[in-house]
Amino acid sequence: MKLRPPGLAGRLALVTALLVSLAVAAVSAFSARTMRRLAEAEAASRVELAVAGAREALRRSTEDLLSVGRVLAERPTLDRLLRAPRADALNPYLATYCDSAVLHGCALARGDTVAATSGEEIDWAVVLAAATTQGERFLVSGAAAAPLAGAGVSVPGHAEYTAFVVRKMDDEFAQTLSERIGIEVEIIDFASFRPGVGPFAVLHSDALASGEPAAARIDAAGVFAASLPVIVSTGETVALLQARLPIPVVMDPVDTATRRMLVVAAVIALLATAAGIAIGRQWISGVFRLAEAARRIGAGDLSASIHEESGKELGALSSTMEEMRRNLIALTSELRRREAHAQAVLGGIVEGIYAVDQERRIRFLNTQAERLLKVSADEALGKFCGDVLKPVRDAEGRRPCEVSCPIVNARKAGSAQAVERIEPYGGSCRSVVIASSEPTDGMQVQVLRDETELEAVRRTRDAVLANISHEFRTPLAAQLASIELLRDGIGKMSEAEQRQLVKTLERGAQRLTWLIDNLLESVRIESGQLAIRQQTVVFSDIVSAALELVGPLLEQRRQRLEVADLDALPAFRGDSQRLTQVLVNLLANAGKFAPAESTIRIGAKASDDTLAFWVEDEGDGPLDQDTSLLFEQFRRSAEKDPDESGLGLGLYIVQSIVERHGGRVSLRRTDDARTRVTVELPIGKPRSAAGGKGARDAVNTTRIATSEGAR
Repeated sequence: MKLRPPGLAGRLALVTALLVSLAVAAVSAFSARTMRRLAEAEAASRVELAVAGAREALRRSTEDLLSVGRVLAERPTLDRLLRAPRADALNPYLATYCDSAVLHGCALARGDTVAATSGEEIDWAVVLAAATTQGERFLVSGAAAAPLAGAGVSVPGHAEYTAFVVRKMDDEFAQTLSERIGIEVEIIDFASFRPGVGPFAVLHSDALASGEPAAARIDAAGVFAASLPVIVSTGETVALLQARLPIPVVMDPVDTATRRMLVVAAVIALLATAAGIAIGRQWISGVFRLAEAARRIGAGDLSASIHEESGKELGALSSTMEEMRRNLIALTSELRRREAHAQAVLGGIVEGIYAVDQERRIRFLNTQAERLLKVSADEALGKFCGDVLKPVRDAEGRRPCEVSCPIVNARKAGSAQAVERIEPYGGSCRSVVIASSEPTDGMQVQVLRDETELEAVRRTRDAVLANISHEFRTPLAAQLASIELLRDGIGKMSEAEQRQLVKTLERGAQRLTWLIDNLLESVRIESGQLAIRQQTVVFSDIVSAALELVGPLLEQRRQRLEVADLDALPAFRGDSQRLTQVLVNLLANAGKFAPAESTIRIGAKASDDTLAFWVEDEGDGPLDQDTSLLFEQFRRSAEKDPDESGLGLGLYIVQSIVERHGGRVSLRRTDDARTRVTVELPIGKPRSAAGGKGARDAVNTTRIATSEGAR
């Protein structure tokens, strides 16, 4: 009997089974090797982390010992025994303390001599030498049967005595570390270490050479191991930390997973063979259905949808045919959707967009352009663009449309851009950038960007920078001149003249510091970083701190300062540092605008829930009718500025700080022709001023010093 060759379904099943089997076998082998490598890497990481954790535990142990040593050194009993020294009493006392603190040894040393000891047998001379080189906390090798961790603390009141406490890093300590870390850890005393001996010799040598954790698989010992030297501050190696993780603990789960993977691979191969047969039969029927659908499309029948076939190839073919049918049907609606989308884009962008024809008549205007030009699209359509934009004429009375139109220039160069000033209908003059593209299908699109506010920002920035440069240059020039005079006059000038130059330098540096502080404070306010702390504030303390900062500036202008009686003022909650800055700015402002040799006054009063304080000067006062404008950032008085005019930040910072305290600040002219700035702060229920006497004394002292300096 002659066997017939298998059909498409049979051939597909055989090929699928073979390919799947090969793929699964390759993946299984690769996965097994990868898992083994990952397991070994994980084991190495675990033992490395174990020795690192052990080293950290040693460090914490020395910190604990330092605390224990301090307790011993500060005990009154030890102080009493040292004041009436009795050799027979110190040793029992140390033994009792060692037992209670679970220590292996305690000692009391006088200089380089051990006065008393207790605990196990320890070479205290080695311990003292280690403490001398390493400091309060130390690690010692060779002083006992195991490495020692210890601490030495000077005894208060007995500087010649030092109390020492030590603890062995023995097997018991290593067992505690192992239980804590979860991996067996061994501490090897470096004094007993023998290079080249044992299966871990190479591992230890690598760790000693690099000073870092070294990990490796040690088949001779059947473990993954890591080694880490313990090196003290002098560079001496005290011990070796060794962590061990049995190989079976790591590799047994990998072997189990590999066996399960092989079983899964066999099952997948069988399932792939069965699936190949089923899919092959299904694909054969799908080929005939797609052929019938292709015949209908060729005949022009687009009404019936094409059934999506199963399988990658047939599914892709059926999907492509169905997509082709849908594209033919949806072509018109797609064009309409794209047109609507373009309209939405033009209406949603920030810049104004308008399009013109060959005669530069407007054919399209988006919402932003309508808003900028103060005209509706219905009013602008069909008009000449120059009549809608209304550009400002030049000195010769010509419009840009006549001499340098970006629309005309773009028709020659492909694109063009121009900056123009326009006067929209019923609007103020605006500065705009017009970017024009080349014509397309008889239409030309322009982008209109309003840069009026940007130009204002640039002008403000330039003015602020120029002002800052001027304000910094003036005190710096004065300081440089004083420095040159001082340098040339060393050995020639009198001490009084030198002191005067130094005071001039001090005042200049203080003014620069004040300017920089105001700039930084302004930046903090703008960025929202001005935080207000809540603390008990005594107003007289604020006055004292402010006078210390502003006193030299007032002395320079020979101005006197009068401070009202502040004894009855209650304490309140606020930020003392910020409120001091408020008073400093107010005093500095008054000092600038008040005449030389005039009087500046500080006053204050309190009600049930408000504390008000003010600063008065004899200046002419601001010329601005609206004094609230003076509290704006970089705002300076419209009157003639003094020599040191400032940056226009002082009152702005004052208002920002006061408002964050829930208060308010105001400026007015008094009935006796003085300029008064008043600050009102909420204080709640009045409280007595803590430390009032000291604060009053400080205020009076500062007042006298300032007055004498003015005279």
